Amino acid sequence: MKQKLLNVFEDQHAISAKGLARRKFLTQAGGLASVAVLANACKKDKDNNNDGIDLGSGDIGILNYAYALEQLEAAFYTQVVMSQFSGITATETALLTDIRDHEIAHREFFKNALGDKAIPGLEVNFAAINFNSRDSVLGTAKAFEDLGVSAYNGAGKLITDPNYLVLAGKIVSVEARHAALIRDLISNGTFADNTVVDAMGLDLAKAPKDVLTTASSFLKSKINANNLPTS
Repeated sequence: MKQKLLNVFEDQHAISAKGLARRKFLTQAGGLASVAVLANACKKDKDNNNDGIDLGSGDIGILNYAYALEQLEAAFYTQVVMSQFSGITATETALLTDIRDHEIAHREFFKNALGDKAIPGLEVNFAAINFNSRDSVLGTAKAFEDLGVSAYNGAGKLITDPNYLVLAGKIVSVEARHAALIRDLISNGTFADNTVVDAMGLDLAKAPKDVLTTASSFLKSKINANNLPTS
């Protein structure tokens, strides 16, 4: 499993390094996130019972936890780019498209690496988001990105395999770039204010249970994190 995860990561890194068209990768990866989410949500899975979709335990559980969050972000940014809020600029479109592509790449990385241990596609609930409103879209993007960074930071100590920890570090650094960009789009200079960076100059960290409590309001699918490690 570990070698497969490393191989998938290196394969995707090689694709990026060669400068292949982003759109081609997305087509190969399964196309638009919303289509994949809705299609997979219809599948019955042995883990999807009254207690919700079981993320699993140990490092596999943590990887599925990350996969769930990446599914949510990929679905959100896909809808953002498809809908495009009123008054969106060409620069904003390009930046949000780049973020979408990163999130889809992250989602597909975890899906392919986990293989038959991956949780099914999640069904999202974006009813509270006004995709025609810049404030609503960027406010939600800020919440997702800040949550994602704190989620990876909080899960790092729960990973036992150092190879997985290295990969998580490479992904969370990208998520932090997203968070900084979105924050500055909302209010220039807030990219690292004291709501996300503490007095020691460290990003905040949140436990999976706290992250999933927040994320659950944007999901129709129920997540069961009872078997995740806690220390």
